[in-house]
Amino acid sequence: MLGKRPAQRGLFEADHLYGPLVGQDSFYGFLASQRGKLFRDEDFAELYCAHNGRDSVPPSLLATALLLQTYERVSDEEAKARADFDLRWKVALGLRIEDQPFAKSTLQLFRAQLILHEKMRDVFERSLSFARETGYMKRKKVKVALDTSFILGRGAVKDTYNLLADGIVQLMRVLARLGGENKYMWARQHNLGRYLGRSVKGESQVDWDDIQARQAFLASVVADADHLLETARQVVDKHAPESEEGKRVTEAAALLSQLLLQDVERSAGMPQVRDGVAKDRVVSVHDPEMRHGHKSKRTLFDGHKAAIAVETESQLITAAKVLPGNAYDGDAALELVQETETNAQVQVDESIGDCAYGDAATRQAFAEAGRILVARVPEYVNKGLFPKQDFVIDLQRCTCRCPGGQETGNLLSKGSYTDRTGRRQRRRVFQFDPADCAACPLRPRCVAAAPGKGRTISLHPQEALLQQARQLQHSPAYAAYRRLRQTAEHRLARLMQLGVRQARYFGRKKTLAQLLLAATVANLTLVATQMNLMRGHTGQGSPLSSFVSSARNLFQSVLALVLPTSTPSQWAFRPDS
Repeated sequence: MLGKRPAQRGLFEADHLYGPLVGQDSFYGFLASQRGKLFRDEDFAELYCAHNGRDSVPPSLLATALLLQTYERVSDEEAKARADFDLRWKVALGLRIEDQPFAKSTLQLFRAQLILHEKMRDVFERSLSFARETGYMKRKKVKVALDTSFILGRGAVKDTYNLLADGIVQLMRVLARLGGENKYMWARQHNLGRYLGRSVKGESQVDWDDIQARQAFLASVVADADHLLETARQVVDKHAPESEEGKRVTEAAALLSQLLLQDVERSAGMPQVRDGVAKDRVVSVHDPEMRHGHKSKRTLFDGHKAAIAVETESQLITAAKVLPGNAYDGDAALELVQETETNAQVQVDESIGDCAYGDAATRQAFAEAGRILVARVPEYVNKGLFPKQDFVIDLQRCTCRCPGGQETGNLLSKGSYTDRTGRRQRRRVFQFDPADCAACPLRPRCVAAAPGKGRTISLHPQEALLQQARQLQHSPAYAAYRRLRQTAEHRLARLMQLGVRQARYFGRKKTLAQLLLAATVANLTLVATQMNLMRGHTGQGSPLSSFVSSARNLFQSVLALVLPTSTPSQWAFRPDS
């Protein structure tokens, strides 16, 4: 049943006794001052049975504990210990000194319920409501800056051999559990015991310099996987497809099948490791939602992407999503804008992004939704030749003029293609007269084709949108947008301070919960600082600095009473002593 905290505060609670020592202007003092205001127990009533069971730990206390855990970047076990023994946490949670408020499993179960019922977003939205209530966020029409950053996944990333072995173990574990057997016994019965070691590749006696030996080893692993999949098919046939047992086996078998398809080529001879990287490749069995991503052209990562929207005036994070590591930044741009309006109860006038949002597909999506997107169009190089942006395309007259002054209206259709959103688009190009190109002194810097051929320039289906964007980015007005866009970078840096760079959990849904909690803490500390409810954040060590400073002042005050002839400087308390 839902447990509630009494509205009346006790005289022996830590915030009443030790609030000044911890610091009323610290994050802990701020949370103590917001008890009963920031989170109410009634807000979480749907997570609990209405009429049965013992009273729960008050959910408002657990929600505050999650914020403290995110602020200090500690584990569940450490969070439980600090709630039991740390004076700062007791002040923030409004506990008595002897209270031990919750077990580690209680905190874990509460977080799981928030994720399962999608209530973590409500916790995040509460930070925006708080900003509105305090008067920090005033505008109803706003601009938002969009940006992304990578999140390193929690799952172990392995090579093809060990990745297949992990898939085999996962399916084997499900089948053994379904049969009520120990996985080690089940593996021995099916001659699959070698996969339960530390590393099937590391424990093998294969000469990895021998191509034939490598292929033979891969063939044996693939054969075991095929045999296990056939066993799984037989088991599924004995259960209803919609049954819980059938679903678990089907999911594990589908994952192993995907690993085989993405990493193994079955040619006429023996199976071989596929050359290159398959599209949307699963990189970890422990977290199948992780993907290979590009931090830059040369730097890769394995995990997810954090995508956020930031209101440029207040610098509040107004929306957050977790994307696959290989997703385009612009894929969630429109959703972030729409979520901003829902979360913060505002109207978004303009959205601002970097060149990762400047592709034509993202611009087209915003234009069709009747929204304004300001983002730099990527500048393309052409292997030392004149790039497309050096040509002047007149869409009204349907002409194209080259850097040499030649103009053509010869617009040809060259078939069609499918863009990254799945739409079929016509491919049209301007064709310059080969004779004009041959006589042009700039031909060596313009045309790479063989003699007798002229330069061609592709006409993009969204050429008008791209031209408008280029015109803005080359105008003096664009400098203001460039400064506004930096607010998203600053907020991303704050999220990384709060531990978002490394995922704490498996799966994109749980990682989103981590991101939303960090965004909540980032918003609350920003608002509290700007509204003089707490001092500015100075880093991870600032709470300890507050405690040392308060202890120093208290120590000197006691000395002044005991030894009135002494001066505080003679008996100064030194943190390093």
